[in-house]
Amino acid sequence: MKTYIGIDLGGTNVRVAKVTSDGIVLAQEKAPSYGLEGPEKVMKNIKKLVKKIPNYQECLGIGIGVPGPCDTVNGKMVMSTNLKDFANYPLAAELTEEFKIPTYIDNDANVAGLAEALVGAGKGLPVVYYVTISTGIGGALIANGQVVSGHNGFAGEIANLIVDKNGEKLNHLNAGAVENEASGTAIVRKAKNVIKDHEIKHAGNVFELAEQGNEDAKAIVEKVIDDLALMFSMIAHVSDPWMFILGGGLMKSKEKFLPQVEERFKELVHVPMRNTLFVDAKLEEPGVIGAAMLPVSKGV
Repeated sequence: MKTYIGIDLGGTNVRVAKVTSDGIVLAQEKAPSYGLEGPEKVMKNIKKLVKKIPNYQECLGIGIGVPGPCDTVNGKMVMSTNLKDFANYPLAAELTEEFKIPTYIDNDANVAGLAEALVGAGKGLPVVYYVTISTGIGGALIANGQVVSGHNGFAGEIANLIVDKNGEKLNHLNAGAVENEASGTAIVRKAKNVIKDHEIKHAGNVFELAEQGNEDAKAIVEKVIDDLALMFSMIAHVSDPWMFILGGGLMKSKEKFLPQVEERFKELVHVPMRNTLFVDAKLEEPGVIGAAMLPVSKGV
């Protein structure tokens, strides 16, 4: 049985698991990541966790998912917001040297998408696109069993797609970027600006108010539906996936917006593309499983 080490490294926590080639987690360790304390402490901690995994030496490869775009060829992050001083740090090379096991790195959304493509909802399909709609909006294109990362590591990063040319400029993203128009954070922000007689804690509150007939909430939800349909149509016209695999917190309210998104998507794409499937993400632990799938996708 072929086994691999998957490492899901976040700014707050890190998980290390021993995973089979078909995505079964055999052993797992979890700890704080010490993400703001610098590479030396973070890497020492990761190595310690790997060594706690039974028979880790037998694993054929190591994969690591990180919160940011990566130079997947040289095994480095190119931007590092949640992990202090990790930009251009030779992360993969250090683990390869430590364990004498080939190590691969990619963005956390990409590895989650890879997991769904290889052993989850998209198993067996040639091209799938993973989209997570939560606090932000992220994506990953998986073609023929491999993540398409691109020249600078930004392939699949759909958050910056412009869906509203009159949208507000809020942060480092484009004015009218889909993350600032249709993410959970965006929905809450917009609702708090116009709905003063109800407490808005999360996007689900806005969907509930819209269902109850609140006109301001209805307008917000209608625009979110339009913006997401436009986003999906742009992705489809570039990659024409067999399937969109959807994850993230907003999917808890999917029955209140997703059917309408699918219908409007069909209005925006060529007729033969209207058969594109929209399905829920299947895996409970796509981050650590997807990290382990990185060496699998490389034929290790």
